[in-house]
This record gives sequence, structure tokens and C-alpha cells, in this order.
Amino acid sequence: MEVNRLNRLERIEEKLNYMAEPGKKKGKQFKIPFNARIGKSKAKNNYITVMRINENRNISFERQQIMDQTIMVDEVPRLASGEYVFNYKNKPLMIVPSWSVEPFSPSKSYKSSLTDGSNSAGYRLLMNRMQGEAINLKKKLGGIGMSIGMLIIVGIIAYALIAG
Repeated sequence: MEVNRLNRLERIEEKLNYMAEPGKKKGKQFKIPFNARIGKSKAKNNYITVMRINENRNISFERQQIMDQTIMVDEVPRLASGEYVFNYKNKPLMIVPSWSVEPFSPSKSYKSSLTDGSNSAGYRLLMNRMQGEAINLKKKLGGIGMSIGMLIIVGIIAYALIAG
């Protein structure tokens, strides 16, 4: 009777540990609202998901059809050429600020970040190089510090032997 209880407790404990392991839980993934989703047939018929950013920083999604490289958002024609279109889960998506006729362009943003100096293209390489050099300096200083410490200890021992 006691053995059965211990076995049951062990199994319950194993299950709790399995459920409590970090990294097992997956958070909720972002999904485009249903009224703005596009299937394969709609994508073939030049439909696109439009993510509209309003002046008050709210975001709304809608589905629009591209006609003559333009779309109509709030009765205002917006450009919809290939440089403005993103792919989200292999479906076309476009980011349109409500205050501008021209949608967000990743290529223009990239070029402006290069000219402004705010690009992070080589940042990772530079950081790795800097960290590598910092570690090397610490190792060199550690060896020098240890040798100086050994000299001090040898000096104290030699003084103790000679003086006393």
C-alpha cells in the first residue's frame, strides 16, 4: 500500500517537473485579424493586407486590392509598387501611415540609416571583436598580476628567512 503511494507521488512529481520546465511554454503568437487575412486565391487576384498606422499610433488591419499599382485607403490613393510590399507568412503585407501618401519602404529606410550612421549592419562584428580584445587584455593582465603577486610572496618569504 505504501509502495503504491510512493510510486504515484513520484509519477506526479515527474509530471509536475516536466510541466514546469522553462522553455517548454510557447507564448501566444501574433495573428492578423480575420477580416484582413488573405488566402492564396485572393493573393493571386492582387489583394494585399494593409497595416494602417493612425495619427494616434493605433494600428488597424484591412484587405485591399491593388489596381494600377495603387490602393485606396480612407478614399485616398496610395502607392503600392513592389518596393513597399513585405511578406508575412508568405502573404503580401504593406505598412501605410495615415499621414502619408507613400507607404513605409524598407529599402529607403535602410539607405537612410546608412547615410545617418544609425545602421547596425556591422555592429555585431565590431562587438565580437571588442569583446575578444577585452578578454585577451584581461588574460594578459591576469598573468602579469599573478607574476607580481608571486614575486611579492617570494620576497616576503626570503625576508623572513634572512631576517629571522
